[in-house]
Amino acid sequence: MLGGRRGEAGRDGAADTGGTDEGARLRRSFGWLAVLGAILVLGGLIGIVYVGVATLTSMLLFGWLLLVGGMVALLHAVQSRGSNFFWLGVVVAALNLAAGVVVIRRPDVAAEALTMFAALLFLTGGVFRLVGSLVVRGPQMAVTLLQGAFGVLLGVLVLGDWPSSSQYVIGCFFSLALLFDGLGLIATAVGGRRLISLVSERTGGDGGAPQAVQAEEPLKAEQEGQEQSRN
Repeated sequence: MLGGRRGEAGRDGAADTGGTDEGARLRRSFGWLAVLGAILVLGGLIGIVYVGVATLTSMLLFGWLLLVGGMVALLHAVQSRGSNFFWLGVVVAALNLAAGVVVIRRPDVAAEALTMFAALLFLTGGVFRLVGSLVVRGPQMAVTLLQGAFGVLLGVLVLGDWPSSSQYVIGCFFSLALLFDGLGLIATAVGGRRLISLVSERTGGDGGAPQAVQAEEPLKAEQEGQEQSRN
C-alpha cells in the first residue's frame, strides 16, 4: 500500500511538473504576442509621423498582395481547367494581376483613386445613417446620428482636399490600424499572463501544501496502526 501511495505521489508530482511546464510555455507564447504587439505599435507610431511614407508603403503592399492573389487564382484556374469555372477563374486572376501591376507602377494614382473611393464610402454611409436614424427613431438614435454626422464630415473633408488628401489619408488609416491592433495584442498578452499567474498561484501556491499534508496523514496513521498491531 505504501508503494502504491508513493507511486500516486510520484504521478502527482509528474503532473504538477507537466502543469508548470505548460504554464511556462503559455507565458512564453504570450510574451511573443506582446513583442509582436509592440512592433505593430511602433510601426503605427512611425507611420503616423511619416504619413507620406506610410501611404506609399501601404499601396505597394496592396499591389503585391494583388499580384500574389492573382497568381494563386491563376494556379487554381489551371488546376480546374476541366470545370465550368475555368474561364471565370482566369478572368479574376487576370484582373488581380493587372490591378497589382498598375498599383505597383503608379502607387500615387492608385492612392488617389482609393482615397476618392474611401471618401465616397464615408459620405454615402454617413448620409444613410442620418436618414435611417431620423426615419426609424430607435433607442440608439443619438449614437447613430453622431456616427452619420462624423462620416459625412470626414467624407466632405477628404473630398474637399482631394487629390492632396491622398498623400496622407491611406497612410493615416493604415498606421492607426497597426497602432490599435498592436495595443489589442499587448492587452491580450498582459491579460493572459495575469490569468496564468492567478491559476498557478491557486493550484500551486495555495493548494499544494494542504494536499501534501493530506497525503501524509493517511501514511502516518497506517504506520501507527502497524506498530500497535506488532506490539
